Amino acid sequence: MSSVKMFTTQVCPYCVRAKALLKQRGVTQIEEVRVDLDPAARDHMVEITGRRTVPQIFIGETHVGGCDDLIALDQRGGLSVLLAG
Repeated sequence: MSSVKMFTTQVCPYCVRAKALLKQRGVTQIEEVRVDLDPAARDHMVEITGRRTVPQIFIGETHVGGCDDLIALDQRGGLSVLLAG
């Protein structure tokens, strides 16, 4: 299974929703980067994604985007394929 990295904040409901969907799809480990605790991490997130909102989700080397992007990918059947690597 591909690695999953997610830029998050503590109180983000979209982050919670994205994590729940990933767990439903069999993801047991998510590397979380808390941008609310580390301004440098937020700057890095913006630099590599061009986005300021959380979550920002990476599966393997692929930037999936935010929660809505993750849900859309799942609905198209692409999430399982991407997770399988």
